[in-house]
Amino acid sequence: MRRLILVISLCQLLFMTAGHGQERYQDVVIEDPFIELHTGPGRGYPVFYVAERGEQIALLKRRTEWFKVQAPRGEEGWVHREQLLSTLDLEGEPVDLPGFTLGDYADRNWEVGVQYGDFGGANVISTYGAYSMTENLSVEIWLSQVLGRFSDSKMVNFNIAHTLFPDRRATPFFTLGAGAIRTEPKATLVATVDRRDSLAHAGIGVRTYLTRRFVFRAEYKTYVVFTSRDDNEEIREWKAGFSFFF
Repeated sequence: MRRLILVISLCQLLFMTAGHGQERYQDVVIEDPFIELHTGPGRGYPVFYVAERGEQIALLKRRTEWFKVQAPRGEEGWVHREQLLSTLDLEGEPVDLPGFTLGDYADRNWEVGVQYGDFGGANVISTYGAYSMTENLSVEIWLSQVLGRFSDSKMVNFNIAHTLFPDRRATPFFTLGAGAIRTEPKATLVATVDRRDSLAHAGIGVRTYLTRRFVFRAEYKTYVVFTSRDDNEEIREWKAGFSFFF
């Protein structure tokens, strides 16, 4: 009996998931001479089907500037928003395409941002780029400039970020990463040399979807700098800023 109940529950879950995947925005009529259906949401994906003026297509889902559509004979592909601006609804009126939503952020591919904060008592300015492997996991590369009283530093870090609730407007996330730091002392009376050290970090933060393509992000990290001396250094960092996704 328990096995039967489990099988029924799994079937219901699969049915609900399949039905959600085919949820439609609306049906529209092509007004341009033609539109091109790509195999994926990007211009780098090949065109496999062309729908002509007067054909009726269904808008299934959106990923940033791309819409997944279904042609009359069942072909499903991705069309850029520019090719849908002239489409009409079934009553012949211009279609008001939906704007950017929180769902677009959850389905993002790329994200870039700038942040400002404190790195061990010095000012830090950082920029980063991120690629989303899944809704929860992304890989990031960070470039930072640290401006201190006695020395300046440059950092490069590679991170993995885990977002707990990607479908919510505000969500916490965790990061792990490693990289390198180059410190340039400002002393002029005594001969000094630049230091190059490797480092690792762990962090926690929060990101909040604001509007359209913009996101606010704030985080706190603890670094361990592996120096050539007998002891390693622990440095704390906090910073906040804004990012843009596409």
